[in-house]
Formats: sequence, structure tokens, C-alpha cells
Amino acid sequence: MHSAPGSIPVVLIAEELSPATVEALGPAQVRRVDGADRAALLHALAQRVDAVLIRSATNMDAEAIAAAPGLRVIARAGVGLDNVDVPAATRAGILVVNAPTSNITSASELAVGLLLACARNIAPANADLRTGQWNRSRYTGVELLDKNVGVLGLGRIGQLTAHRLAAFGMRVLAYDPYVNAARAGQLGVQLLSLDDLLAQSDFITVHLPKTPETVGLIGAEALSKVKPGVRIINAARGGIIDEHALADAIRQGRVAGAGIDVFATEPCTDSPLFQLENVVVTPHLGASTTEAQEKAGVSVARSVRLALAGELVPDAVNVSGGIIHEDVRPGIALVENLGRLFTALAGAAPAQLDIEVRGEIAALDVSVYELAALKGLFRDIVQEGVSYVNAPLLASQRGIQVRLLTDPVSSEFRNTLTLSGALANGEMISVAGTLTGPKQVPKLVGVAGFDLEIPLSRHMVFYRYQDRPGVIGLVGGMLGEAGVNIAGMQVARDDEAAECIVVLTIDSPIPAPILARIKAAIGASLVATVCLD
Repeated sequence: MHSAPGSIPVVLIAEELSPATVEALGPAQVRRVDGADRAALLHALAQRVDAVLIRSATNMDAEAIAAAPGLRVIARAGVGLDNVDVPAATRAGILVVNAPTSNITSASELAVGLLLACARNIAPANADLRTGQWNRSRYTGVELLDKNVGVLGLGRIGQLTAHRLAAFGMRVLAYDPYVNAARAGQLGVQLLSLDDLLAQSDFITVHLPKTPETVGLIGAEALSKVKPGVRIINAARGGIIDEHALADAIRQGRVAGAGIDVFATEPCTDSPLFQLENVVVTPHLGASTTEAQEKAGVSVARSVRLALAGELVPDAVNVSGGIIHEDVRPGIALVENLGRLFTALAGAAPAQLDIEVRGEIAALDVSVYELAALKGLFRDIVQEGVSYVNAPLLASQRGIQVRLLTDPVSSEFRNTLTLSGALANGEMISVAGTLTGPKQVPKLVGVAGFDLEIPLSRHMVFYRYQDRPGVIGLVGGMLGEAGVNIAGMQVARDDEAAECIVVLTIDSPIPAPILARIKAAIGASLVATVCLD
């Protein structure tokens, strides 16, 4: 059972946290347990507990969540949530909070440190001198002044890194399809295509989120396009850089060196990069500073205090704070998924976004839909965690104008939720959805002006092409050959029957090469895929 109104909440601290963290909790009954001791953890959770604070050693999975019927908040004093079963917590009505901004300074500073170490050969020179060798000429480096640095990803960490490197007199180039030119200009950054950035950069530093689109982004093909002598830094996420391809490029002399903090598989104790003298490596130290750890603990403690008081939580991961009408609540997940679909279809952040709410619920407070739409819009395209509070900030940072529009009339369905927006090039993108039946099944009912009706699915693919016979069979055949099963499909045509859009729900992701082959085979003007996990 939850604490009675007015009673002192019980907070379970499962790992070592600072006194400042405990103080930030405010009035609370604090209990402690070793979260790595599974039996002790489950026993402690079975007592009356309102909130639990963890770091990385405590596994709050479905079993642990089920063991704590009165739990209201799970707080992770850090960024990652790999050790928290967020869907299970959501189903149980438990708020999950983390500290998405606690490590941004530390991560940025580490990237700069790796870049400097790489430029001046600090690691190999240090190792050599310790063996009694004095080889000054062997470790001649390069200056940063007047060099081009390419920043991949202009999220918070990317922006901080760009600012710090500009202070060295570097020219900052950037690639981020979700930041517009106006915002880049405010940051003093020149936006380029990925290929142009690769060709012009003397240094490249990675600050992208790990998504299906970014995994392997810097592989053999990209490395064949880089400026000879480039030095590459990755303190973001492992797997964005193909470590074997990078090692090959360094051996061939095309890449002069690298600084790597993250790896595709961690812990990593064996990599081809470890054999190369001009590579400096660290064991995922991006958040490993006293300050970052302290910020993380205090940040989540404040969030716990807010949540237990029933107020809006700045860093809520799975739900927003405040009172939401029961008729509005089912649409939150739908709107967030529409935001993800919008991003997948647009391939870039919009210059303007309208959230249109039509039907009976328009008479209620639907402001949470604006937050949900922005959360979905940015979920797959930024490195840092996205919450209902920081999503508007992300939109503001990118110069996106947002409007929430309501209309009590919905012509086709009881309620219709639509996201529509203009891209920087003037192109308009729209997606519309609704909830149908007693079970409130989420359905996609409109894409780019085409009317359709298909339930949302985990894996969805969109093709737009000139209408002609045989295309559907061709697509089905190619997917069948690739072992991809089609669970559902809908075709919509425009009034002149000149163009079609096909929406497929499939049982597994389509490999990128197959997507490209299908696009070429049918002459598609649009191909988009999204995983709504």
C-alpha cells in the first residue's frame, strides 16, 4: 500500500549515495540495503517502500517490481536505465526517473581530453618514457589552432564540446539532420552533410545516440571518405564506429589516430584498437567524475521528493507528473508514437509542428499531448534522455515552433490526433491516429494526406511510389526472399490515383540493404521504417 496522506514516505537506498543526496530527499524515512544482494533486496522491497534509489548494481526487473506492491518511484542516480524494467514499472503505475543531464559536462570534457591526448600522442609517449625511452621526435603531434573539427550530433554534449573546441581556435563543422541552419548559426557551427564533414574534418568527435540508423555509421565506407590524417574521437556510444574498420584505416595510414571511450560490447578487454600505439582508449569513463556522480544523486533525490509530493517531475522517463484526465491518458502513448513516426518519415526535425486534437477530448486539458508529441519527436534522434519537461527545451534549442490546436469536431472518428509540420525545405509532413473500440486500440489513420486505417505495430515500414500494377507483389516477393513476414498491409491512393503509399506491419526489422533494393526496384520517393518498442 502507498503511504497515507501526510505520512513520512519510506525511501530505500540500495547503493552508496552521498550525504547531499540523502539531504535532498527532504523529510523521509531512509532505509538501506545492498542492492547487489538479490535476496536482501527483494525482502526490503516487500516492506512498505515508497521509493527506491539505485545506481547500476541493483536490478529493478519485473520480479523486483512485483515484490514491492507499494512502490511509487524508481530513481536511477545516473543516465542509463538498462537495469530498470521500465515497461513493467509503467504497467505497475511506478514513476521512473533518472538524471539525464548529470554527466553532460563530464562526457564533454572527456571527449576534449581524448582529442588532446590523440593530437599530442600523450598516451604512447607516457608509456614509452616509463620504459626508459626518450623519443621526442617519435611523438611529434599537431596543434588544434585553425583545424577543422567535425562534431557528429549537436545535442547537449555535442554543443558543449563544440563550444570548448571553438575556444582552441578550431573551426567547428557539424552533422545533425535534426538541427536547422538557424540554430547552428546561433551556436557558431557550420552544418554540413555527412560526406562533406568527413572530407573536410581534421578531427571528428562523435556525440550521436545509438539507434538502428547510427550503428556502424562510421564504418569502412565512411572511413574511405575521410580527410587523410584525420583523428577520430568517440565518447558517446559504442557501435557507432566500426572498431575493426577503424583499426584497418589506422593501419593503412588514412586515419592518424583515435580516442575511444566506448565499445560495441562492454566490458571490452580485447579489441583490434588495443594493438595500435596511436589509439588512446578508456573504459567508458564519460560519467566517471565525482561531480557527475554527485549531480546524479542529488538530481534524482529532488525528483523523488517532487513525485512523492504529487508534483510534476522534471526527469520522468515513463509518465508526466500532474493530474491527467482519465479520458486523456490513453492517448499519451499514441501521440508519442505519432511523434516517432513523424521523425521517421521526415528524416529531419520540423521548423514548425502542430499538434491537432479533434473530437470530444478537445474540451479537456490535453496539454500533455504537446509534451508527448515532442518526446516522441526527439526520442530516436538525440543522445540524452528525453522527458516530458526537457522535450520543449530540445524543441526551443532547435528553433522549432510548436502549436497545440483543438477542435471539438472530428469528422471520421470519435477523436483524432494529428501531427503536422513544415520542414526547413518547405515540405509538409503529417501523421494522424486514433484509439478505437473498448480496448482503445491505437491506429494510424493518416499519413502525408493519405487516408488509411491500420493498427500501430512494433515494426512498421512506409513506401511511397507512382501507382502501377505489380508493385505490391514485387515488394512481397522481395521481403519473402529476405525472410521478413508481413503481418499487415494497407495501400492508400491519392484522388488522381497517380501516387500510392503502402504501410506494412512486419514481424521483424527489414535489413537496410533490402530496404534500399526495394526502393530502387519500385522507384519509391519515400522509404521509412520505425520500431515502436
